[in-house]
Amino acid sequence: MAPITKTQLHLFYKIDREVFCFLIYRLHRDLTQSLLVMALWLWLENIGYPSLIPRVMGLPPTLANVLINEAWTCLECLETDISVIPSDGGLPLTKRLMQRDISLRIFYLKRYTTITGIKSVLNNICAQIFDDILKIVLKSQNISKARKYSTSGASTSTSGASTSQSNTSNTPLVVPGFPHPLFGTFDLLKRIVNLDLQDPRIWSTRLSDDVTDEDKKMFLTFSRGFPVSETEVIQLFKCRYGDCVHSLDMGDGNVNKQKLFAVLILKTVANVDEILKGNKVAKLQINGKHIWARKYEPQTINHNMINSSSRNIILRHTSVVIATCGRGRNSSYQISACPW
Repeated sequence: MAPITKTQLHLFYKIDREVFCFLIYRLHRDLTQSLLVMALWLWLENIGYPSLIPRVMGLPPTLANVLINEAWTCLECLETDISVIPSDGGLPLTKRLMQRDISLRIFYLKRYTTITGIKSVLNNICAQIFDDILKIVLKSQNISKARKYSTSGASTSTSGASTSQSNTSNTPLVVPGFPHPLFGTFDLLKRIVNLDLQDPRIWSTRLSDDVTDEDKKMFLTFSRGFPVSETEVIQLFKCRYGDCVHSLDMGDGNVNKQKLFAVLILKTVANVDEILKGNKVAKLQINGKHIWARKYEPQTINHNMINSSSRNIILRHTSVVIATCGRGRNSSYQISACPW
């Protein structure tokens, strides 16, 4: 059987594409916000929550905007420390439409699992099913900017205006806000993988678990004057969290050859969330000695400031490859380039 084509893939995700356009053109939501909200909804569906996407266009605009705002609140939780959660979970409309319990607490406690999943959906689903829509919107925005530039007096001649518009065709198409502090890069030029239509990976609704070591890496720091051994570190994590340690690098000696930091790679991203429990830093202890654990980021390793207090960490994941997920929905809405 012939490989799946872009047209077939777009048809398979027809309703998702319609809803994406609905957010941008009918509700006039921000392009990047719309993209991230769609990625969140797709990820929630992939992990077993009832799909919200078929319900969106059936809502009055006011309620549709409320639903989008709730999704955006979920994404904002990924950037902050855990805080007080409303008694209703903070997602009343989402909960009602799903007819299933869901709370903002999930996004605090499963922060890095969520980030890894959404980034995977962005780069392996959204980049393929929304590519033409994104290109049209971005090109339109580039043309609008060029026209504003030319009419502002920067280009007064006809040839100047023509040159300005011509340059827009060569302007790289970059989605505003990317590279994103949480989700990293978004490759709009990513090509569809040639999979046979009989390949079960196309229709799978399960996200692949091919995350990188960077996604599972933690940075540990120790107190001066209280040396911690490699054996103690491994014992601490195994006793508290089970068989979760993939590898441990104790770093260089500093004062009196004491190790002041270590890089720990866990077996799953879920282990990272289990250790941090919704916080940016976890304070652990073994044999009366303190260990501080946080999500690893290369920029956080500064050998001259290794014993400083906790810093703000911006997660930068690498891409995760997943198979396209099946939809299996019918829709009467016809989508062209820009229906609205």
